[in-house]
Amino acid sequence: MQHSPGFLKLVDDALTRVREVTIEQLRERLAADPGLVVLDVREESEWAAGHAAGSQHLGKGILERDLEKRVPDAGTEIVMYCGGGYRSALTCDAAQKMGYTRVFSLVGGHKALAAAGWPMTK
Repeated sequence: MQHSPGFLKLVDDALTRVREVTIEQLRERLAADPGLVVLDVREESEWAAGHAAGSQHLGKGILERDLEKRVPDAGTEIVMYCGGGYRSALTCDAAQKMGYTRVFSLVGGHKALAAAGWPMTK
């Protein structure tokens, strides 16, 4: 997908503050902490077409409104993913501004999960 320069500028800015994890690091973190929340921040239609097994959905458009209801403990470890790792960087940045201290963006997003053979469900 060809992203606009303005969008990429926003993402690049967010990535100066956001920590990222790889698929392998996500596997390790899940093994160490079964309470880790894997959060799909894609659009509802993307979620319905298929998502990582065990993940929760909270679209980017409503994340700030509903995150505190969904994950009330700001110290909970959360790994967010989108289609390719851009929108999740933006949502992680927003969550950090809301006081969440252990949020990470998944490098490569859903595309990387699928390529790695991650279990998917609809």
